[in-house]
Amino acid sequence: MSRAPDVDGPRIPRVLSIAGTDPSGGAGIQADLKSIAANGGYGMAVVSALVAQNTRGVRSVHTPPVGFLREQLEAVSDDIAIDAVKIGMLGSVSVVEAVRSWLVSNPVDRVVLDPVMIATSGDRLLDADAEDAVRALLPLVDLVTPNLAELAVLSGEAVAEIWEDALAQALRVSAAGRVTVLVKGGHLSGSSSPDALVDATGSLRDGRTVVEVAGERVDTRNTHGTGCSLSSAMATLGVRFGAWEPALLHAKQWLTESLLHSDELHVGSGNGPINHFATLWATATAHDTRTVTDSWWKDIAAVRCRIDELPLVRGLADGTLDGAVFGDYLAQDALYLRDYSRVLAAASQRAPSAEEQVFWADCASGAITAEMELHRTWLAEHRRADDVPRAETPPSRATSAYVNHLLALVARGDYGVLVAGLLPCFWIYHDLGARLLKHSHTGHPYAAWLDTYSDPAFAEVNRRAIEIVGAVGARASHDLRERMRRAFVLSAEHEEAFFADPFDRLSRA
Repeated sequence: MSRAPDVDGPRIPRVLSIAGTDPSGGAGIQADLKSIAANGGYGMAVVSALVAQNTRGVRSVHTPPVGFLREQLEAVSDDIAIDAVKIGMLGSVSVVEAVRSWLVSNPVDRVVLDPVMIATSGDRLLDADAEDAVRALLPLVDLVTPNLAELAVLSGEAVAEIWEDALAQALRVSAAGRVTVLVKGGHLSGSSSPDALVDATGSLRDGRTVVEVAGERVDTRNTHGTGCSLSSAMATLGVRFGAWEPALLHAKQWLTESLLHSDELHVGSGNGPINHFATLWATATAHDTRTVTDSWWKDIAAVRCRIDELPLVRGLADGTLDGAVFGDYLAQDALYLRDYSRVLAAASQRAPSAEEQVFWADCASGAITAEMELHRTWLAEHRRADDVPRAETPPSRATSAYVNHLLALVARGDYGVLVAGLLPCFWIYHDLGARLLKHSHTGHPYAAWLDTYSDPAFAEVNRRAIEIVGAVGARASHDLRERMRRAFVLSAEHEEAFFADPFDRLSRA
């Protein structure tokens, strides 16, 4: 039978997994197929071993005849163009040699080897001859993804206990095997979990031999199949991106999300599987994202109506607001923003994905800096000789209450509740700016304020903030979603008090 012809143009990567099975679905070819699909590929599987296992461990292994392994490989490659191969558990010298012979006869652009040599318990899964056969396979492989114990076997050295030693071992393996090595720091101690691509030839970005990707450790026992899943994700993404570095960045972000949401599966009583489709399922429920946040927006309808009627807002709209009152409002806003930027930075530190980390960090720096510049410019132009220096202005009761509310959300440590509490400051200001823009004109004393909050860039930031918070809320449990809603409503009420504050203090004076 002849192989189907390739087609020109973008296509879905066709990725073949050669690995053992896991009837509990968390590792082996079952995990590989989920990982390939989750990362945008079409998965195929050739079984190298039948494994009786679950989340608590392996019970027995049955290796089918090597001739049947060859038949499986030939059946796939005779008919289908293969873009990438992921190799997992091989088990014996004869199995390794069969796979080696097939690779020589059927060259594939990207081959990823997950050298399954050491069990989680620390037991060796291969005899010395099989380990040597796997090591000899490296020149036919583009990327090898060992854990630290397997890296030690490949290098013939003791297991590295610190990150620098692991990178040095990987360089030696890369040089000897003429292969790129993905070093994984998940088994190191500490809160960080870095990964790195190592290539002794200097073929990585800017001629480097090591490219590191930082990461925080996810506190979960559900790590069954992480090695299988990462290696098959790299095979898929390597085709999609055409290079290992962007593939690793995306694979690591996907794996982090899958670990963060692994508790939602409730599979097994041992080390459970990762949630391969956490990101996909979140996208599938994206219609619920605005449903969640829109319901919260309706919950604060009365608050928004009261804000519209406040003297400060009406004076901003028609330009009749007293300049001293506006200056006082800006001075308090500057005090508020100083702490608000710190809370945004805390949200960035706790964000589950690199994209969300960047978003909140950008809000803490760029957007806040722009707003503070508006404050400094207006205050400098309108300061009177008898004004109290703004740097010495104490925070008002409303400012302190709002800041304390947000800092309390930081102290509680829940990312979802924290970002829900941050959202009203985006949404209410954008809503006001969009509706008050019609009042802006050349010569309007507060045109700069009106233009700032109706700016298209701020509208996009607000849209993304709503999207992020809504996605967290759509995935959250009922209890967490309700706590997020309460934080959102309370922040909106603090916004109302903040807008009312300048006139409230005048009436008490």
